[in-house]
Amino acid sequence: MIADFMVLSPLGPVLMRTFLVGPSELGYLVSAYSLSAAAAGLLAALFIDRFDRRRVLLVAFGVFMLALLACALAPSYRTLIIARLISGASGGVLGAMVYTILGDVIPAERRGAAAAVIATAFSVSSVMGLPIGLFFASHFGWHAPFYFLLALSGVIYICIWRVVPSLTEHLQAQAARIDPEVAAGSIHPFAAIAAVLREVNHRRAYLFALLVWSSSFVVIPFVSIYNVVNVGITEKELPLIYFVGGIATLFSSRLVGKLTDRVGARRAYQWIALIAIPVFILTTNLPAMPLWLVLICMTLFFVVIPARTIPTMAIMTQAAQPALRGTFMSLHGSIQSLTTSLAAFVGGLIITRNAAGQLQHYDVLGYIAVVLTLIAAWWVRRVKAYEKASAKH
Repeated sequence: MIADFMVLSPLGPVLMRTFLVGPSELGYLVSAYSLSAAAAGLLAALFIDRFDRRRVLLVAFGVFMLALLACALAPSYRTLIIARLISGASGGVLGAMVYTILGDVIPAERRGAAAAVIATAFSVSSVMGLPIGLFFASHFGWHAPFYFLLALSGVIYICIWRVVPSLTEHLQAQAARIDPEVAAGSIHPFAAIAAVLREVNHRRAYLFALLVWSSSFVVIPFVSIYNVVNVGITEKELPLIYFVGGIATLFSSRLVGKLTDRVGARRAYQWIALIAIPVFILTTNLPAMPLWLVLICMTLFFVVIPARTIPTMAIMTQAAQPALRGTFMSLHGSIQSLTTSLAAFVGGLIITRNAAGQLQHYDVLGYIAVVLTLIAAWWVRRVKAYEKASAKH
């Protein structure tokens, strides 16, 4: 799923030539995935807790595979963007369901390590997505990366079918709740969403997530172009930066997961947030420098900034009521997708180019990220694990 998102990056120039579109149309193609994932998360929140987790996972993954096939066969820009909308919708449901199952089957004291395993998927896709996209596109055409991902997804689908058991404990928990409106089979389609939003702790967790994702994605979309036009890295050297950063996070993610389980998710987030502050400032103020220095600085960025995801997701799974975790995580997926899109949009309004083509005010985005990170580090103290929060609410 993440590899599908990442593999589109190196295909940009090829798709622009093939479909005779400009940068704006390419931007629509990229944003379609996130916006569709956000909409799908809202829709899934209406029903996702009414079914066996395994069944939802298999259906969503099946739709995702069909979307990959549609991308590979797309004869025009219009059909490709429709395929990307379907891909984003199914990917949004899959992302929410993965963390929902994590919360259901992994004890709270080991969720940091489990979240770290999932976080390494981003690292692997960063390491593999760009090279795979470039290799298959250059040798077999732009359709080939999607066929490769389809074949890989088929293997994963078979593994899910054979390994993942039926998961229905949340249905029993719903039936035991005092409030019958959130029981499985409720006639009110918005009952589960209303039940999630009534909980004070759920709303606090959503605000925390909004702060975390916005602090990251006000900076991340402009990292590559800043390194090219301001720092002096060539476009051919960009894959090397992602490759080295991805390799480093393969190792650092496991360490962060262990830290999260050892000291607690909230404290781990606060510690990493303090380290992230100088990293944000450094990344958004880099001067022209040789490649080896850029590799050091950007590897630090790729290690520290995504590291916050691990305790963040542990916090989110712990904050949700088990009977409503699917709905809670689906809404969180929508918030994440909308926040990342909005943060990138706001960043685009602030950042400008000078006469030489260099980015200006990127440092301002770094300072905004620092402020949001500090607020999130303070606010996270108000987000409680469900077992503690339920006694008050």
